[in-house]
Amino acid sequence: MLKRFVKRLLSCLLLAACSQNVHIDRHTSCRPPISPDYTEVTLPPNMAPPCFSLPDSCHASRLRAIYRAGDEETTVTTRNGQIAISPSKWKRLVDAASTITVRLQAQRGDKWEEYAPFHLYIAKEKIDPYIAYRLIEPGYETWNEMGIYQRCLENYEETAILTNKMTGYGCMNCHSFCRQDPEKMLFHMRAELPGTYIINGKSVEKLDTKAGEKVQSLVYPSWHPSGNFVAFSVNNTRQAFHMNDKNRIEVYDLSSDVVVYDVNKHEVVTDSLIFSDKAFETFPTFSPDGKTLYFCSAQAKEIPKDFKSVKYSLCSISFDPEARRFGHQVDTLYSSEQATVQITGAEHKSASFPRVSPDGKQLVFTLSEYGNFSIWHKDADLYRIDLDSGVMHRMDEVNSDDVESYHSWSSNSRWLVFSSRRIDGLYTRPYLVHIDENGKTGKPFVLPQEDPDFYSRFMFSYNIPEFVKGKVEAEVHTIADTARKPGNRIRMGE
Repeated sequence: MLKRFVKRLLSCLLLAACSQNVHIDRHTSCRPPISPDYTEVTLPPNMAPPCFSLPDSCHASRLRAIYRAGDEETTVTTRNGQIAISPSKWKRLVDAASTITVRLQAQRGDKWEEYAPFHLYIAKEKIDPYIAYRLIEPGYETWNEMGIYQRCLENYEETAILTNKMTGYGCMNCHSFCRQDPEKMLFHMRAELPGTYIINGKSVEKLDTKAGEKVQSLVYPSWHPSGNFVAFSVNNTRQAFHMNDKNRIEVYDLSSDVVVYDVNKHEVVTDSLIFSDKAFETFPTFSPDGKTLYFCSAQAKEIPKDFKSVKYSLCSISFDPEARRFGHQVDTLYSSEQATVQITGAEHKSASFPRVSPDGKQLVFTLSEYGNFSIWHKDADLYRIDLDSGVMHRMDEVNSDDVESYHSWSSNSRWLVFSSRRIDGLYTRPYLVHIDENGKTGKPFVLPQEDPDFYSRFMFSYNIPEFVKGKVEAEVHTIADTARKPGNRIRMGE
């Protein structure tokens, strides 16, 4: 009993000593080189707190982080180089003011140094509580385990939606949600138990996607806002490897077209303007009102001989969901062939991954030197088009010297999640950024983890981060049982 009392007393004395102010021997004008970098970022009010550390090169034996928001102040002291504020303390700070000032102090020997303070800005708009993504080892030809996972942004909980352990260890990809609805999603499985799987509440439907000679496999999806249609690309994809190039791998299409699948009638409809041997069409995405279909299109070339000359333009065509008809002309928002682009350096590039904000005001897409599989192109950057004015902007606030590619909007159009390889050039990580109603873009930040050093040890890439408005409660056993049965055949409609 006495030993236990002494231990408790020593612990209390230590905590009290840590919470007292220390004498600062040196102030520096530099902000702390924390990792991940959360300095001067704008955060959602409902997100789990960002945890960070100082790199080993800083040689600090103790750290103190003093958080202040309005009249609320709290101090976190640690000896392991990591600052992890508790969720309860974080919530009190968030509720107290829209700006949180952080002062970081480091002890080296018997001296204390204080860095220049940095700020965390709390946005008015919340973020969707979940994101879904595929986790996969970044191998080029072989892989073993993969799965589609979801992460609650309001805490650090990650759960599997579905892994390939239950489906013969085949490939699964291209998960997509209808208006961020956790009860309405789809994904593909390849190799083992192939097909397209549509989840609607507790029901699961497997599609055999071969509809004639020209439609063998559905690929990149986009739900119509009604939930009655899904636009797909139909791609004949190959990959190759560079022996001496900054881009390690090349993925290209021998052919590609765009179709729209009628969920209720099990029919595929298309049009010669988006399904042609003279062009490669891919990456369809519907507008929020469902009346416009955006896609990327390039002049057909001899592949793989001319793969570097394939450059995609960003296009659109009208769509009438009642008649299942397309418009009579294709409009071009960004031309890869014309030099009349408002931004120097954006001429003659190749477009991919168009995504329209749910409020219909902005479209974000990727530009790279050539091709459409920009996730392997180090020059790939994000661009934004104001759909009212047609003015195009390079998103300098979010781009880095490495790959920025796939991206997804939150349901309130105020947050964007995108994949980037800026940390090490090898693994894709999910980054989040705030975009206000005027298009002003904040500083991006990597998805917070409970362990500040998580990304230095985690050897999987995050593919296709998508916002979800709630937790996906997929019936895993129902999916597995459905996968072992024949799929419903789709057919070509008129």
